[in-house]
Amino acid sequence: MRYFFYEVKEGLLISFQAIRANKMRSALTTLGIVIGIVSVTLMGTAIEGLDRAFNKSIAAIGADVLYVQKWPWGGGQEWWLIRNRKDIRIKHARDLEKQATLAKAVAPATGTRRKVKYERKVVEDVVVVGTTEGFTETSGANIAFGRFFTSMESDGGRPVCAVGSEVAANLFPNENPIGKSIKIGNYTYRVLGVFDRQGSILGMESLDNRVYVPITRFFKEFANVRQGIQVMVKAASLEDVENAKEEVRGIMRKSRGLKPKEADDFAINQQEILIQTFNSIGVVIAGVGLFITGLALFVGGIGIMNIMFVSVTERTKEIGIRKAIGAPRRTILLQFLVES
Repeated sequence: MRYFFYEVKEGLLISFQAIRANKMRSALTTLGIVIGIVSVTLMGTAIEGLDRAFNKSIAAIGADVLYVQKWPWGGGQEWWLIRNRKDIRIKHARDLEKQATLAKAVAPATGTRRKVKYERKVVEDVVVVGTTEGFTETSGANIAFGRFFTSMESDGGRPVCAVGSEVAANLFPNENPIGKSIKIGNYTYRVLGVFDRQGSILGMESLDNRVYVPITRFFKEFANVRQGIQVMVKAASLEDVENAKEEVRGIMRKSRGLKPKEADDFAINQQEILIQTFNSIGVVIAGVGLFITGLALFVGGIGIMNIMFVSVTERTKEIGIRKAIGAPRRTILLQFLVES
């Protein structure tokens, strides 16, 4: 045992001498190891971060919410046929509100962009969303302070609004926005409430740079009533989602006057579709990441192998002398293992 430790000690001394004598070679060997380790760490962190960001974003969509829209999520259909579909109208949202028995809440929504102004402060390119009182229920968004507009204010098209946290911070940095009058485009609205910070969905447009107004007023001041909308339908419970989906499909087919053999000319989207799409993309991303990581490790390994091969080759004479004076094979092997 003492002899083994003596061999290790001598091996370490000789190894450090060899490393000091070949600084460039040692640096290149270390670089190969570092590249391999860093590539594995970075790729793992990137994939984990992507999953976390997606899960956080997808939670905002809601597992129990159906989105009745013209276009399906995830593709897979002939876009030129979908493009010719009739838009979803406010009439369809009203029919769903009246007839959907498995829906906890129904909210139509549509949008445009306008500048928003308070006194001398202006926020450009704000998304103005026209919706109804059911929006907070279907979207899961919370009012930080103040309130959202009521059904009476929504149906009556009152000039009231709720603003996103980013808009509130820009227009009212040092004062309470509740009750204040702001200009949305050329029209005056009274602020009723401010939303909690929501961030963005899938890293796209911020949900905090928005202003919400009654949809009836939206069509009077910002768009024609013929503009297409989407309708959000929140199921009574998670267990009722599939049944609610079939009920919504039936109501929509009737509302749009489709015959029994005609295909749906609308899409009912839900969180599950995005999850399936992302999982497919995630497999590809993970595969590419694994390939890049494997390639980095392979290149690093080849570099280390070549450098160690040169190290052994140029010391062939030294190995021969050691063997000639009686050094066992184990001692020589241990020397190069320690140096490695």
